Amino acid sequence: MKIFECDHCGQTVYFDNEVCVACGHRLGFDPQSVAMYALKPVDSVNWHKADETRRQFRFCQNAGFNVCNWLLPEGSDEPFCPSCRHNNLIPDTGTDNGLARFGRIVAAERHLFYSLLRWNVETPTRGEDPDGGLVFDFLEDTVDQNGNLQPAMTGHENGLISLRVAEADDVTREIARQQMNEPYRTLLGHFRHEVGHYVWDRLVRDGGRLEEFRSLFGDEREDYQAALQRHYENGPSPGWPENFVSAYASTHPWEDFAESFAHALHIVDTLETARAFGLMLDDGSLEPLGDPYSCESGKRLADAWVPLTLAMNAIHKSMGQRDFYPFVLTPEIIRKLDFVLGLLVRQTKQDSR
Repeated sequence: MKIFECDHCGQTVYFDNEVCVACGHRLGFDPQSVAMYALKPVDSVNWHKADETRRQFRFCQNAGFNVCNWLLPEGSDEPFCPSCRHNNLIPDTGTDNGLARFGRIVAAERHLFYSLLRWNVETPTRGEDPDGGLVFDFLEDTVDQNGNLQPAMTGHENGLISLRVAEADDVTREIARQQMNEPYRTLLGHFRHEVGHYVWDRLVRDGGRLEEFRSLFGDEREDYQAALQRHYENGPSPGWPENFVSAYASTHPWEDFAESFAHALHIVDTLETARAFGLMLDDGSLEPLGDPYSCESGKRLADAWVPLTLAMNAIHKSMGQRDFYPFVLTPEIIRKLDFVLGLLVRQTKQDSR
Protein backbone atom coordinates (compact mmCIF):
# COMPACT_ATOMS: atom_id res chain seq x y z
CA MET A 1 0.00 0.00 0.00
CA LYS A 2 1.47 3.32 -1.00
CA ILE A 3 1.43 6.37 1.26
CA PHE A 4 -0.94 9.15 0.28
CA GLU A 5 -0.93 12.85 1.06
CA CYS A 6 -3.63 15.43 1.67
CA ASP A 7 -4.01 17.27 -1.62
CA HIS A 8 -4.89 20.44 0.31
CA CYS A 9 -2.04 20.76 2.82
CA GLY A 10 0.42 18.03 1.84
CA GLN A 11 0.15 16.16 5.16
CA THR A 12 0.92 12.43 4.97
CA VAL A 13 -2.31 10.43 5.13
CA TYR A 14 -3.10 6.75 4.92
CA PHE A 15 -5.55 4.55 3.07
CA ASP A 16 -8.11 4.27 5.89
CA ASN A 17 -7.89 7.87 7.16
CA GLU A 18 -11.14 9.83 7.23
CA VAL A 19 -9.85 13.23 8.42
CA CYS A 20 -6.59 15.08 7.81
CA VAL A 21 -5.10 15.75 11.25
CA ALA A 22 -3.22 18.80 9.93
CA CYS A 23 -5.91 20.82 8.13
CA GLY A 24 -9.04 19.10 9.46
CA HIS A 25 -10.62 18.37 6.08
CA ARG A 26 -12.71 15.26 5.53
CA LEU A 27 -10.82 12.72 3.43
CA GLY A 28 -12.13 10.31 0.84
CA PHE A 29 -10.52 7.73 -1.40
CA ASP A 30 -11.33 8.02 -5.11
CA PRO A 31 -11.03 4.55 -6.67
CA GLN A 32 -11.05 5.98 -10.20
CA SER A 33 -7.82 7.92 -9.66
CA VAL A 34 -6.51 5.76 -6.76
CA ALA A 35 -5.99 8.94 -4.73
CA MET A 36 -7.05 10.49 -1.42
CA TYR A 37 -8.83 13.86 -1.62
CA ALA A 38 -9.48 16.56 0.94
CA LEU A 39 -13.15 17.51 0.76
CA LYS A 40 -15.60 20.27 1.64
CA PRO A 41 -19.37 19.75 1.90
CA VAL A 42 -21.68 21.03 -0.81
CA ASP A 43 -24.83 19.93 1.01
CA SER A 44 -25.84 17.05 3.27
CA VAL A 45 -24.90 14.47 0.62
CA ASN A 46 -22.41 15.90 -1.86
CA TRP A 47 -18.79 17.01 -1.44
CA HIS A 48 -16.27 18.76 -3.62
CA LYS A 49 -12.49 18.73 -3.61
CA ALA A 50 -11.26 21.32 -1.13
CA ASP A 51 -9.32 23.21 -3.82
CA GLU A 52 -11.40 22.35 -6.89
CA THR A 53 -15.12 23.04 -6.59
CA ARG A 54 -15.89 21.51 -9.98
CA ARG A 55 -14.91 18.01 -8.82
CA GLN A 56 -17.83 16.72 -6.80
CA PHE A 57 -18.40 13.37 -5.11
CA ARG A 58 -20.53 11.60 -2.59
CA PHE A 59 -19.52 8.90 -0.16
CA CYS A 60 -20.32 5.21 -0.36
CA GLN A 61 -23.56 4.46 1.49
CA ASN A 62 -21.57 2.44 4.03
CA ALA A 63 -19.96 5.68 5.16
CA GLY A 64 -23.21 6.05 7.09
CA PHE A 65 -21.99 3.18 9.28
CA ASN A 66 -18.56 4.84 9.52
CA VAL A 67 -16.94 1.81 7.89
CA CYS A 68 -16.06 3.09 4.40
CA ASN A 69 -14.23 6.18 3.14
CA TRP A 70 -14.52 5.52 -0.61
CA LEU A 71 -16.05 8.05 -3.00
CA LEU A 72 -18.46 7.86 -5.91
CA PRO A 73 -18.40 10.40 -8.76
CA GLU A 74 -21.08 13.03 -9.06
CA GLY A 75 -24.11 11.66 -10.86
CA SER A 76 -23.40 8.00 -10.13
CA ASP A 77 -26.48 5.82 -9.83
CA GLU A 78 -24.65 3.40 -7.53
CA PRO A 79 -25.30 3.68 -3.79
CA PHE A 80 -22.13 1.76 -2.93
CA CYS A 81 -18.46 2.09 -3.89
CA PRO A 82 -16.71 -0.42 -6.22
CA SER A 83 -15.75 -2.52 -3.18
CA CYS A 84 -18.93 -2.49 -1.08
CA ARG A 85 -21.32 -2.96 -4.03
CA HIS A 86 -20.35 -6.63 -4.18
CA ASN A 87 -21.70 -7.36 -0.69
CA ASN A 88 -24.93 -9.35 -0.49
CA LEU A 89 -25.34 -10.75 3.03
CA ILE A 90 -23.71 -8.64 5.75
CA PRO A 91 -23.53 -8.86 9.57
CA ASP A 92 -26.27 -7.34 11.68
CA THR A 93 -25.28 -3.67 11.79
CA GLY A 94 -27.97 -3.03 14.39
CA THR A 95 -25.75 -4.45 17.13
CA ASP A 96 -22.41 -3.09 18.34
CA ASN A 97 -20.71 -6.44 17.78
CA GLY A 98 -22.18 -6.87 14.30
CA LEU A 99 -21.19 -3.36 13.28
CA ALA A 100 -17.65 -3.82 14.60
CA ARG A 101 -17.31 -7.08 12.70
CA PHE A 102 -18.67 -5.48 9.54
CA GLY A 103 -16.14 -2.67 9.85
CA ARG A 104 -13.21 -5.07 10.13
CA ILE A 105 -14.48 -7.16 7.22
CA VAL A 106 -14.97 -4.30 4.77
CA ALA A 107 -11.61 -2.76 5.78
CA ALA A 108 -9.93 -5.96 4.57
CA GLU A 109 -12.20 -6.03 1.53
CA ARG A 110 -11.18 -2.50 0.50
CA HIS A 111 -7.52 -3.47 0.85
CA LEU A 112 -8.17 -6.36 -1.55
CA PHE A 113 -9.94 -4.12 -4.04
CA TYR A 114 -7.06 -1.64 -3.98
CA SER A 115 -4.91 -4.40 -5.52
CA LEU A 116 -7.59 -5.42 -8.02
CA LEU A 117 -7.91 -1.79 -9.12
CA ARG A 118 -4.17 -1.45 -9.54
CA TRP A 119 -4.14 -4.49 -11.85
CA ASN A 120 -7.36 -3.56 -13.64
CA VAL A 121 -9.00 -6.91 -12.81
CA GLU A 122 -12.62 -6.79 -13.95
CA THR A 123 -15.09 -7.35 -11.12
CA PRO A 124 -18.65 -7.15 -12.46
CA THR A 125 -21.41 -7.47 -9.89
CA ARG A 126 -24.08 -10.16 -10.03
CA GLY A 127 -26.42 -7.58 -11.53
CA GLU A 128 -23.95 -6.97 -14.36
CA ASP A 129 -23.06 -10.64 -14.82
CA PRO A 130 -25.78 -12.90 -13.36
CA ASP A 131 -23.87 -16.08 -14.22
CA GLY A 132 -20.50 -15.30 -12.66
CA GLY A 133 -20.29 -11.80 -11.24
CA LEU A 134 -18.44 -11.31 -7.98
CA VAL A 135 -20.59 -11.31 -4.83
CA PHE A 136 -19.87 -11.76 -1.12
CA ASP A 137 -22.00 -13.41 1.55
CA PHE A 138 -20.69 -12.79 5.08
CA LEU A 139 -22.24 -15.67 6.97
CA GLU A 140 -23.06 -15.99 10.66
CA ASP A 141 -22.53 -19.23 12.58
CA THR A 142 -25.68 -21.18 13.42
CA VAL A 143 -26.80 -23.45 16.26
CA ASP A 144 -28.37 -26.81 15.43
CA GLN A 145 -31.40 -28.35 17.18
CA ASN A 146 -29.10 -29.96 19.76
CA GLY A 147 -27.51 -26.67 20.70
CA ASN A 148 -24.23 -27.35 18.87
CA LEU A 149 -22.44 -24.50 17.14
CA GLN A 150 -22.22 -24.92 13.37
CA PRO A 151 -19.47 -22.66 12.02
CA ALA A 152 -20.26 -20.97 8.73
CA MET A 153 -18.10 -22.14 5.86
CA THR A 154 -15.72 -19.98 3.85
CA GLY A 155 -15.59 -20.83 0.16
CA HIS A 156 -16.15 -19.92 -3.49
CA GLU A 157 -18.59 -21.10 -6.12
CA ASN A 158 -18.88 -19.46 -9.52
CA GLY A 159 -18.20 -15.92 -8.29
CA LEU A 160 -20.10 -16.27 -4.99
CA ILE A 161 -17.65 -15.97 -2.10
CA SER A 162 -18.73 -16.88 1.43
CA LEU A 163 -16.77 -15.70 4.46
CA ARG A 164 -17.37 -16.60 8.10
CA VAL A 165 -18.31 -13.45 10.01
CA ALA A 166 -16.98 -14.83 13.31
CA GLU A 167 -13.43 -14.73 11.92
CA ALA A 168 -13.58 -10.96 12.21
CA ASP A 169 -12.92 -11.67 15.92
CA ASP A 170 -9.25 -12.29 16.68
CA VAL A 171 -9.92 -15.01 19.26
CA THR A 172 -12.16 -17.06 16.96
CA ARG A 173 -9.75 -16.72 14.07
CA GLU A 174 -6.77 -17.76 16.20
CA ILE A 175 -8.65 -20.83 17.46
CA ALA A 176 -9.41 -21.77 13.84
CA ARG A 177 -5.77 -21.20 12.86
CA GLN A 178 -4.54 -23.56 15.56
CA GLN A 179 -7.21 -26.19 14.84
CA MET A 180 -6.26 -26.13 11.15
CA ASN A 181 -2.53 -26.17 11.99
CA GLU A 182 -1.95 -23.10 9.83
CA PRO A 183 0.99 -20.69 10.19
CA TYR A 184 -1.05 -17.72 8.96
CA ARG A 185 -4.75 -16.81 8.97
CA THR A 186 -6.23 -13.31 8.48
CA LEU A 187 -9.36 -11.74 7.03
CA LEU A 188 -7.30 -10.21 4.23
CA GLY A 189 -5.74 -13.59 3.53
CA HIS A 190 -9.22 -15.13 3.22
CA PHE A 191 -10.28 -12.43 0.76
CA ARG A 192 -7.14 -12.82 -1.34
CA HIS A 193 -7.39 -16.61 -1.45
CA GLU A 194 -11.09 -16.81 -2.31
CA VAL A 195 -10.85 -14.09 -4.96
CA GLY A 196 -8.02 -16.17 -6.43
CA HIS A 197 -10.68 -18.76 -7.35
CA TYR A 198 -12.77 -16.04 -9.01
CA VAL A 199 -9.72 -14.79 -10.94
CA TRP A 200 -8.95 -18.36 -12.05
CA ASP A 201 -12.43 -18.61 -13.58
CA ARG A 202 -12.07 -15.36 -15.52
CA LEU A 203 -8.40 -15.23 -16.49
CA VAL A 204 -7.41 -18.91 -16.72
CA ARG A 205 -10.50 -20.94 -17.57
CA ASP A 206 -12.19 -18.24 -19.67
CA GLY A 207 -8.91 -16.65 -20.74
CA GLY A 208 -7.56 -19.57 -22.74
CA ARG A 209 -4.69 -20.39 -20.34
CA LEU A 210 -5.69 -23.87 -19.23
CA GLU A 211 -2.83 -25.80 -20.87
CA GLU A 212 -0.19 -23.49 -19.44
CA PHE A 213 -1.92 -23.68 -16.06
CA ARG A 214 -1.99 -27.49 -16.09
CA SER A 215 1.70 -27.70 -16.91
CA LEU A 216 2.49 -25.82 -13.67
CA PHE A 217 -0.31 -26.61 -11.23
CA GLY A 218 -1.68 -29.93 -12.45
CA ASP A 219 -5.00 -31.00 -13.94
CA GLU A 220 -7.92 -29.24 -12.27
CA ARG A 221 -10.28 -31.92 -13.61
CA GLU A 222 -9.18 -34.13 -10.71
CA ASP A 223 -12.15 -34.82 -8.40
CA TYR A 224 -12.15 -31.86 -6.04
CA GLN A 225 -14.19 -33.37 -3.20
CA ALA A 226 -12.10 -36.54 -3.24
CA ALA A 227 -8.94 -34.42 -3.10
CA LEU A 228 -10.27 -32.50 -0.10
CA GLN A 229 -11.21 -35.69 1.71
CA ARG A 230 -7.79 -37.17 1.06
CA HIS A 231 -6.08 -34.04 2.36
CA TYR A 232 -8.10 -33.87 5.58
CA GLU A 233 -7.80 -37.59 6.27
CA ASN A 234 -4.14 -38.12 5.37
CA GLY A 235 -2.59 -34.65 5.38
CA PRO A 236 -0.35 -33.25 2.63
CA SER A 237 1.97 -35.51 0.69
CA PRO A 238 5.57 -35.88 1.93
CA GLY A 239 7.90 -33.25 0.51
CA TRP A 240 5.11 -30.79 -0.27
CA PRO A 241 7.17 -27.68 0.77
CA GLU A 242 9.33 -28.07 -2.36
CA ASN A 243 6.39 -27.54 -4.71
CA PHE A 244 3.65 -25.75 -2.77
CA VAL A 245 3.63 -22.49 -0.83
CA SER A 246 1.40 -24.03 1.86
CA ALA A 247 0.16 -27.45 2.88
CA TYR A 248 -3.36 -26.53 1.75
CA ALA A 249 -2.05 -25.58 -1.70
CA SER A 250 -1.12 -29.24 -2.22
CA THR A 251 -4.78 -30.30 -1.92
CA HIS A 252 -5.82 -29.62 -5.53
CA PRO A 253 -4.65 -27.47 -8.50
CA TRP A 254 -7.45 -24.97 -7.81
CA GLU A 255 -6.23 -24.47 -4.25
CA ASP A 256 -2.62 -24.28 -5.43
CA PHE A 257 -3.54 -21.42 -7.75
CA ALA A 258 -5.62 -19.62 -5.11
CA GLU A 259 -2.78 -19.86 -2.58
CA SER A 260 -0.23 -18.69 -5.18
CA PHE A 261 -2.53 -15.80 -6.11
CA ALA A 262 -2.93 -14.79 -2.47
CA HIS A 263 0.83 -14.84 -1.96
CA ALA A 264 1.39 -12.73 -5.05
CA LEU A 265 -0.90 -10.12 -3.48
CA HIS A 266 0.79 -10.46 -0.08
CA ILE A 267 4.19 -9.88 -1.64
CA VAL A 268 3.36 -7.09 -4.07
CA ASP A 269 1.29 -5.09 -1.61
CA THR A 270 3.84 -5.41 1.18
CA LEU A 271 6.76 -4.50 -1.09
CA GLU A 272 4.87 -1.40 -2.20
CA THR A 273 4.37 -0.49 1.45
CA ALA A 274 8.07 -1.05 2.22
CA ARG A 275 9.13 1.18 -0.68
CA ALA A 276 6.62 3.86 0.33
CA PHE A 277 8.16 4.04 3.81
CA GLY A 278 11.69 4.05 2.43
CA LEU A 279 12.58 0.70 4.01
CA MET A 280 15.88 -0.43 2.56
CA LEU A 281 18.26 -3.27 3.29
CA ASP A 282 22.03 -2.93 3.02
CA ASP A 283 22.05 -4.98 -0.17
CA GLY A 284 19.66 -2.51 -1.87
CA SER A 285 17.39 -5.37 -2.92
CA LEU A 286 14.26 -3.22 -3.08
CA GLU A 287 15.75 -0.45 -5.20
CA PRO A 288 15.97 -2.18 -8.63
CA LEU A 289 12.44 -3.54 -8.40
CA GLY A 290 10.53 -0.36 -9.18
CA ASP A 291 6.75 -0.49 -8.86
CA PRO A 292 5.90 -4.02 -7.64
CA TYR A 293 2.51 -3.80 -9.38
CA SER A 294 4.33 -3.64 -12.74
CA CYS A 295 6.59 -6.62 -12.08
CA GLU A 296 5.90 -9.82 -14.05
CA SER A 297 8.88 -11.74 -12.69
CA GLY A 298 8.46 -13.97 -9.67
CA LYS A 299 12.23 -14.14 -9.32
CA ARG A 300 12.63 -10.36 -9.22
CA LEU A 301 9.93 -10.16 -6.57
CA ALA A 302 11.54 -12.95 -4.57
CA ASP A 303 14.96 -11.28 -4.77
CA ALA A 304 13.45 -8.23 -3.06
CA TRP A 305 11.01 -10.12 -0.84
CA VAL A 306 13.18 -12.77 0.79
CA PRO A 307 15.75 -10.40 2.40
CA LEU A 308 12.91 -8.20 3.67
CA THR A 309 11.07 -11.16 5.21
CA LEU A 310 14.22 -12.47 6.88
CA ALA A 311 14.69 -9.09 8.53
CA MET A 312 11.01 -8.75 9.47
CA ASN A 313 10.90 -12.29 10.88
CA ALA A 314 13.87 -11.46 13.10
CA ILE A 315 12.22 -8.23 14.23
CA HIS A 316 9.00 -10.06 15.08
CA LYS A 317 10.90 -12.64 17.12
CA SER A 318 12.60 -9.80 18.98
CA MET A 319 9.12 -8.74 20.09
CA GLY A 320 8.11 -12.29 21.03
CA GLN A 321 5.81 -12.63 18.01
CA ARG A 322 5.44 -15.33 15.37
CA ASP A 323 7.24 -14.99 12.06
CA PHE A 324 6.00 -12.13 9.89
CA TYR A 325 6.12 -14.41 6.81
CA PRO A 326 6.20 -18.11 7.83
CA PHE A 327 6.63 -19.47 4.29
CA VAL A 328 9.46 -20.45 1.94
CA LEU A 329 9.60 -19.59 -1.77
CA THR A 330 11.24 -22.41 -3.71
CA PRO A 331 12.06 -22.25 -7.46
CA GLU A 332 8.90 -24.23 -8.27
CA ILE A 333 6.73 -21.84 -6.25
CA ILE A 334 8.39 -18.84 -7.93
CA ARG A 335 7.48 -20.33 -11.34
CA LYS A 336 3.85 -20.36 -10.22
CA LEU A 337 4.14 -16.74 -9.07
CA ASP A 338 5.46 -15.92 -12.56
CA PHE A 339 2.25 -17.33 -14.04
CA VAL A 340 0.00 -15.39 -11.65
CA LEU A 341 1.89 -12.13 -12.14
CA GLY A 342 1.76 -12.54 -15.90
CA LEU A 343 -2.02 -12.81 -15.75
CA LEU A 344 -2.37 -9.74 -13.53
CA VAL A 345 0.10 -7.40 -15.17
CA ARG A 346 -1.44 -8.19 -18.56
CA GLN A 347 -4.69 -6.63 -17.33
CA THR A 348 -2.87 -3.37 -16.60
CA LYS A 349 -1.20 -3.36 -20.03
CA GLN A 350 -4.52 -3.97 -21.77
CA ASP A 351 -5.99 -0.97 -19.93
CA SER A 352 -3.17 1.31 -21.07
CA ARG A 353 -3.64 0.58 -24.79
